[in-house]
This record gives sequence, structure tokens and C-alpha cells, in this order.
Amino acid sequence: MIKPNVLSQYSPLNIIIGAGEQSYDGWLATGKESLDLLCETDWVTSFSERKADQFLCEHVWEHLTVEQGIQAARYCYDALSPGGLLRVAVPDGYFPDAEYQSLVQVGGPGPADHPAADHKVVYNHQTFSEVFKAVGFQVDLLEYCDERGRFHYHQWDYQTGPIYRSLLSDHRNSKDGLGFTSLILDAIKPR
Repeated sequence: MIKPNVLSQYSPLNIIIGAGEQSYDGWLATGKESLDLLCETDWVTSFSERKADQFLCEHVWEHLTVEQGIQAARYCYDALSPGGLLRVAVPDGYFPDAEYQSLVQVGGPGPADHPAADHKVVYNHQTFSEVFKAVGFQVDLLEYCDERGRFHYHQWDYQTGPIYRSLLSDHRNSKDGLGFTSLILDAIKPR
């Protein structure tokens, strides 16, 4: 649970879910110990008096089953103000690189700093969008690969919610090609 006195220090109330080492100015970084994606009590208690303006979550949803992902999306939806935004990124099931897919596969080896052994699902843009639509979000795809492996990028503002593993900032991407991107979407709570 996030303490109300901590939440009151942020305006707007922007929260990183599963932050790990991430921290950005103006964003409250949380981990499982302070905001467990699957703990209803954490969500209800933390957001009973004040709703969040925006959530940011990078490479966390793949550690949940689809059913858990839908439940987590529901908690986020309920905790957001109308018009609020959840920006979320996961490994892309259509990214056309065998080494990438080996790293992110369910039960796979993963990189040393982010083991994939506990990955429960690898999403594509259709299956991931459905998780958020199922609870009432409107979905805007920002970066993704399609069924043919073609990369799609829709202009988005990095400053409104940075995602490191993206076209805009991952060091593995260059003018010579894509080394690592994510499936990134904005889930918007209708006004």
C-alpha cells in the first residue's frame, strides 16, 4: 500500500508500477512491496481518496498470466482519474528476431538482469490490446510489430511516460536497424 502522505507529494500523480531501477523526475516509483499489481487491498487502500493521473509499467505484464493481466488492468482502471493513462510495454511476440524471441519466450533464459524464466505469456499487439479493452480502456498502439514482422511507430511523447526499451531510447537500436523494441500501448480511461 502507498501511504496517503506519499501520494500527496505528487501533482500530477504519476506512478511507475514495478519500477525496479527506474526513476524519473515527477514520478513515484513503486515495487511489489508498495503496490502489488495483484493485491486488491493495495489498490483500494492506496487510491480510495485520490486517483492517479498516469501509470507507467515497463516489462512487467509478461510475468502475469492473461487472467492476472486482466485483473491488474482492472485495478489500474479503477485507480485512474477519468481521462487517465496507463502506458505499458512488454516484449513483442511479433518482433522478427530469433535471438530476441529466445530471450523473451515463456520459460526462456532471458537476459541476466531480467530473467524470463517466469514469463507467463508473450503478447502480440492484438492479444495485448484485448487485455485492456476487456476492462473498458481505449487503446492506442504506440510501437509494435505486425504479423509480418513489420515495425509500426505512432508518434508519441517520451516525456509523458518514458519507456527505455523503445525505438526512442534503447541503445540497441540504430540507423542501421532495430535491435530491441517493445510492444507499447497507451490504455486510456474514458472521461
